[in-house]
Amino acid sequence: MSIAETAPTRRRLAFMDAFGGSKFMMFGTFIVALSIFLAAFGAAISPYDPIEATGDISVPPPPLEDWPRLFYLAVAGDLERPPHWFGTDQSGLDVFSRVISAPRADMTIALGGALISLFLGTFLGLIAGFYRNWATELMMRVSDVLQAFPVFITAMILVSLAGRETGNLVLALVLVYTPIFIRLTRSEVMGQSARGYVQAAWAVGNNGFKIAIKHVLPNSLVPSLVQLSVTIGFAIILTAGLSFVGAGVRPPTPEWGIMISIGAQQLILGEWWPSIFPGLAITVTVLGYAIVGHAIEQKFRET
Repeated sequence: MSIAETAPTRRRLAFMDAFGGSKFMMFGTFIVALSIFLAAFGAAISPYDPIEATGDISVPPPPLEDWPRLFYLAVAGDLERPPHWFGTDQSGLDVFSRVISAPRADMTIALGGALISLFLGTFLGLIAGFYRNWATELMMRVSDVLQAFPVFITAMILVSLAGRETGNLVLALVLVYTPIFIRLTRSEVMGQSARGYVQAAWAVGNNGFKIAIKHVLPNSLVPSLVQLSVTIGFAIILTAGLSFVGAGVRPPTPEWGIMISIGAQQLILGEWWPSIFPGLAITVTVLGYAIVGHAIEQKFRET
């Protein structure tokens, strides 16, 4: 064993290998984990109430060079009240508290819509690819019709008709994204159905349902798993977009799209922070999910 192959080095290499051997993948995984953590605990750890005015109106964020000193003083308890890390908006709401509380709404809707779309689309795609008849062809034509409309317009119409409740927003995402998973799974299932192991399973007397669930489905999931990560990112953008135009989450709920919409009105006055910070949060979060999806695809290609 070389000198370089010490126990800490081996542990570090094993840890890196678990993340695809890529620091980029580690960054994406960290962002994904952070978004889920903030969705669960963001409101609890926010320094101010995200929906209650602090009394400080349109306060700019402190300069970056002051952040280390302010952070030290805050941890030491030498400050009367927490600083406004991202400033406050024109209503006196703390932007930082709202940014870290917003994932509760955004991630709940995006994750809920994407995961339901994955399960429903995979199930229907398996049926459409394995049992090819007039009913599955009709299902594919309905999917084609749904995919023919622009995603944002379709979601906005559905929410406008059903209402702006969280459940309706999730339902809109499901109707928009399920056809993607249906088509992905169907294509993969049709390819797997022609493989030798499937023909062998038929030859030994397995029934169609068992072959589909036990043999075909596990070998057809990779494209859908990759698409899931990408879909979550798109769902976050779609959720924020609906809120931006007033068709999504209702204010004063902390939500990135609402924050950008309200903050954009103050840009002309030079108050950039109420809209820039939630915009950066969306960008970084979507980038994290895209990185994870790309890494999963690369990992399966190598195997």
